Amino acid sequence: MKMKKYFIFIISIVFTLTYFTSCKKNKNDVIIPEVIKQTSKPASSYESDFAINWLNLHFLLIKSTPGFTPPVAARSLGYTSLALYESVVYGMPGYKSLAGQLNDLSSLPAPDSTKEYNWALVASTSQYTLLKELFLSTSDKNQLAIDSVRKFYETKFKVGTSDEVVERSIRFGATIASAINEYAKTDGGVSGNTSNFPSNYVVPSGIGFWKPTGTQLIPLLPFWGKNRTMVKANSNQIIPAPLTFSFEKNSDFFQQAKNVFELSKILTTEQKAIASFFADGTGSITPPGHHFNVAKILLVTDKAKLDKVAEVFVKIGITLNDAFISCWKAKYNYFLMRPSTYINQTIDKSWQPFLSNPPFPDYASGHSTSAGATVEILESFFGKSVSFEDNTNSPNLPNRKFKSLEDYGQETSNSRVYGGIHYDFSCKKGYESGKIIGKNILALNFKK
Repeated sequence: MKMKKYFIFIISIVFTLTYFTSCKKNKNDVIIPEVIKQTSKPASSYESDFAINWLNLHFLLIKSTPGFTPPVAARSLGYTSLALYESVVYGMPGYKSLAGQLNDLSSLPAPDSTKEYNWALVASTSQYTLLKELFLSTSDKNQLAIDSVRKFYETKFKVGTSDEVVERSIRFGATIASAINEYAKTDGGVSGNTSNFPSNYVVPSGIGFWKPTGTQLIPLLPFWGKNRTMVKANSNQIIPAPLTFSFEKNSDFFQQAKNVFELSKILTTEQKAIASFFADGTGSITPPGHHFNVAKILLVTDKAKLDKVAEVFVKIGITLNDAFISCWKAKYNYFLMRPSTYINQTIDKSWQPFLSNPPFPDYASGHSTSAGATVEILESFFGKSVSFEDNTNSPNLPNRKFKSLEDYGQETSNSRVYGGIHYDFSCKKGYESGKIIGKNILALNFKK
């Protein structure tokens, strides 16, 4: 009885986040790649509600699984989105696998060119298989939720599909996910969620260096910047050095800290609301989850089919994964102290920021870096003037409306200055670097 009740509970949470639409048969003639049998419907003929709901479940797992801090969440979103794309790319005419283009990913399994596949079932199975691996440490209830979603969609997609195609599709989806999981194991971040604060890390000391602002004495994921990026160009993407550190009152650095301090004294109600909306702290879907949710909002509004969702997800997923690696590399290369530490030492020893300081160095802003990268990717799909309403924090906080993706990105970045936890240059330099990271993803050859 408890199992049944929990199944109903999970369905009510996960599946009400979006609506279900039945798959409509494509009556138009379509061109299928020569490598796939004509009887396989293209990915564009499938609705995307199941992919959206797997993402919703992924958000739930991030929120409720210990250790899934922003960089770790970005990693899991990156690999599951890669699995989604690779599981349906052979059903996307004109598109090709990313094998051979991503760092150390020389090959991936391919479907049997003479057989029929149900791409929705392949994709759903890939999400199930990879989430089970990435969230091994999650709760029993969450494991049950993953199993429940798999069973729901497996039952749904079996209707009207032969047993042979069902078995073949499930097998291929699991094979793709397993191959990508093996690829993920070699990136350096496989144990990130269980070693957020490694005890063997020796905190460096020096003038202007980060100092703990709370009880957490070891900073978050100090080795994350050494992880392998998915795109080689992003391995060499180095965020420029911050302003030259100085305690001199006539220095640019002092003025930056003073600006944070003075702004905190006159924060408007709107600025406080912005800071709170983008706090994305413990118990949230994290900053990368927030950006991914914006992508989801735009896709649902667009009523995008499976092929477009797979392409948007993989581009935004790879981008966020690489953005957090690049940002964390900068954080532990420059190891810059937070504004509150600087202000306490030079201006006001009792001053506290509006938001709580996260336990890692200041430069560069992770929110800003990932926001710049996100805007670069999403603008390539939806344009520079798309308007939308961000419901990421509903019902806890009011939705926020944006006239463009750039408005969203800039507000995300500015929120960290309003919150008093970043210097303005940390946000601006991070945002600019994120744009470059996004461009590097867009330079990949997704099409033949």
